[in-house]
This record gives sequence, C-alpha cells and structure tokens, in this order.
Amino acid sequence: MTCPFLQREPDTDATDQSNMRASLHGTADPAAADGRQDNRRRGRKPGSASGDRTSSGAEILAEQHRHLFDCVKPLYDEPLAIASGSGCRVTDYDGRQYLDAFAGILTTSLGHCHPAVVAAIQEQATRVGHLSTLYVNDRQVEAARALAEIAPGDLSRTFFLNSGTEAIETALATARLHTGRSEIIALRQAYHGRTSMAAALTGHAPWRVLPSTVTGITHALSPYPYRAPFGDASDEELVEIYARDLIEVIETTTNGRPAAFIAETIQGVGGYIVPPRGYFQRMAEIIHSYGGLFIADEVQAGFGRTGTHWFGIEHWDVVPDIMVMAKGIAGGMPVGAVTATSEIAGSWRGKTISTFGGNPVCMAAMVATLGVMHAEDVRTRARDRGAQLRRSLDDLGARHPWIGDVRGMGLMQAVELVEDPATKQPAPRLAGMLLNAARDEGLLVGIGGLHGHVIRLGPSLLISNDEMEEVTVKLSRACAAVEAAR
Repeated sequence: MTCPFLQREPDTDATDQSNMRASLHGTADPAAADGRQDNRRRGRKPGSASGDRTSSGAEILAEQHRHLFDCVKPLYDEPLAIASGSGCRVTDYDGRQYLDAFAGILTTSLGHCHPAVVAAIQEQATRVGHLSTLYVNDRQVEAARALAEIAPGDLSRTFFLNSGTEAIETALATARLHTGRSEIIALRQAYHGRTSMAAALTGHAPWRVLPSTVTGITHALSPYPYRAPFGDASDEELVEIYARDLIEVIETTTNGRPAAFIAETIQGVGGYIVPPRGYFQRMAEIIHSYGGLFIADEVQAGFGRTGTHWFGIEHWDVVPDIMVMAKGIAGGMPVGAVTATSEIAGSWRGKTISTFGGNPVCMAAMVATLGVMHAEDVRTRARDRGAQLRRSLDDLGARHPWIGDVRGMGLMQAVELVEDPATKQPAPRLAGMLLNAARDEGLLVGIGGLHGHVIRLGPSLLISNDEMEEVTVKLSRACAAVEAAR
C-alpha cells in the first residue's frame, strides 16, 4: 500500500517546475527569471503551484541546503531522500527500494503507512483536526484508557505531548512537584532529548552542543557491561558496583535529597546498552530509600519492542513511579506521553497547557496503532523475530573479530565495532563503512554509540520471517564488503 498523503499529484505548472529545476543547475534563462519576478510580485513563490513537487533526490537535497538549518544533517555520505514507504520498505526518488531495519528511529512501529493507521488518520481529519487541551477530546481519553490497560502497576494517569523530549521535561517537573525537591540523577551514555533540560540529562558530549546552564543534574555510571572497567565481573557483582556508585553520587554530588533517578531501560543512542540482571531492582530500591522517584524512559524500548512484555522495564520486574513514552506509540505520528500514578499525577496543580498535545488526529493514530499491536501480538513477534535476528548477529560476531559485542532485546539489537577486540578501541570508521555497505545492499540500519561505532537495528514490529531473513542476508553481505575493504 502506498501512503495516501505521500502520493505525488500531477504537475499543474510545468513551466514553473522546469524553471525551478533549471535554476538549481544554473541554467535558467533571463525570461524565466522575469517570470519568477512576476510570481513574487503576485505573492507566489516559484515552484509553488498546486501539485508542483521537486522529484529528484539531488534536487531535494539542494533545496534542503538552501532552506533548512545546516544542523538538520541527513545520514550517509550521500544523503538518501525517501519518496514513499509501505510496510518494511521505502523507495527513494530515483525508484530504488530499501528494506528499512531502523523504522524511522524505532518509530514506524507497524511499518510505513499501515492501512489501519492511515484510515484512522483520514477518518479523524474529517471530524475535527485540532482542539488543544482546552477542550475534552474523546480520542485523547480513549488513548489514555488504552495506555492505562497495558502500563505496569498502578500507572493510570497520562499527559500527552508532542515528543519524547517534551515528555521528559514534563516527567521531571512532575517528580519535582511531587517530592518538593529539585535534584535529578541521570546516567552517563544516556540520551533524553534536545531541549536545555533534556540535553543536560544527556551523557553524550556530541549531543550537548552548548555548555549546560541547568543546575541540579548529576550523572551516575552507565550500566555498560561490555565496557565496565572492573575486569570479568558477574551480573551480581556489576549491579553492586553500580549501586555503590549511585549511593556515592547521591551522597557527594547532591544535597542527599534527590527528586528522581531517570534512566532509559535500554540506552538507545548509547548503542542499545542493556543493563545487567537485577540492575533496576537495586537502583529503584536505592532512589526510594532516599525519598526520590524512579522515572523509566521507554521512548525507544516501549510498546513490545523488547519482546515478551509491553515495556522494557518489565524485564526487570520493576514498576516505575513515572514512565515516559514516544516514538512507536502512534505508528509514526508525533505523540509523547507521561504516565504516572494518580497520586503523583495529582501533584501538578498549577496551570499548564499543551497546544498540540492530545491532538485528535494523533490520538486516533495512537488508538489504531495499539489496536493493531494487540491484534498482531507484537510482544511475541518481537521476541521471535528478535531471536532470529540475534542468531544471525551472533554468527557475524563469530566470523568478524571487529564485531566486539552483540547485544539487545527483542527487535532492538546492536553490534559494537572495534578496531581491536583486545583493546576494544571504538571503530567509528568501520561503523561508517558498514552503514554505507548496508545501504548499497538495499538495507537501512542506524548508527549510535558515544563514538558513532555501534550499528543499531530496530525494524517494524510486524516484520515477517522472510523479511528478517532478507535483513540478515543483506547485512552479512555488507559485513563481507567491510571485511574486504578494511
């Protein structure tokens, strides 16, 4: 199925379009320039006729350089412009198709343009498209109820927002209001977003483009077994080391009365770092002993992604006090959510509003997405397809010594690349080679890690057995190409 709102309309002003394309290549003639001046005098920009779309990837990239911030930086040495998508596949403007194993950074959880999600968006758009939180919205209530039915423990009250970053900010404010405290403990290697507060929580220098001006935030050790500087330690031993570090951070870098400890259940941008068994039980115990709350960031790991459970934190048998979600929650539509207990949610008594939070069209997409997730049993699918992918990655790791670590849960799997398996020197050079080699094979994957040295895979939760087999074949060929060239 082709996404209805991605279909190109027929050209309605061929002269304007040809002139625009000529200008991109420096071949426009004076008469065309005069025509564009006439367009401007009439209040119409060149190339703005109804249905007039630039249709070449190179042309679109040239226009992006002209009109977008430089920091809006695409992936790949030669950026890829996507024209359409359906299921696990996308097609570029030159007609080449790719198998998408990264799902828009784990966001198109049901694949691109799932029919049920598209239909829900279309139907709601004919009813009412925008309200804001000033008005009661049946779709927002329906979405919140559906979320309460799958959230762990007594998490039953939700605030809907537009993104994971905004949800993080709301979760922190809620924790501070509830506890009457201000200091927050995050983790090194963490990523929580791009606002000032979220960037201050983030433990990656490349993502902190300005010195932090936010006070009251400190960082504990990342639960990163592959790079733990403690020699060969068991999970139990690692957990106690991380526990002692958290206690020391609280007692030496805060006033001893923290508002909250926040952590991704699997550190996404960090390279799918999976904490050892018992980690979150111990961390929650510690933060609660100091009177603080535990905030679980499920932006990437939520909604069946890790297999077996709806949320990553459930693998550790821990119920957080506050949970943050986004990305795959609405099949690609912009939704962020903060869910808490009634007691904690009720702590926010001051005025607040979200203009676009709980947008009825986005809420309709979320309800449809969760409906499909239930019907397709995505938790089991992620477990099974994730095991299929993991077997292949383990095999690649055994064949290529520069794959230093293979890790992940469910359909959230990664390989960490190193120059030398003995020294574990990060290999961003090899990661870049593998990223591009996979694209040459028609496979889209992601990249992460502090040094850009981890390849991440997170395809649609509906990926089939045959499609996953295709992923593994293409990735194997890409690894062979890197092996031959390195």
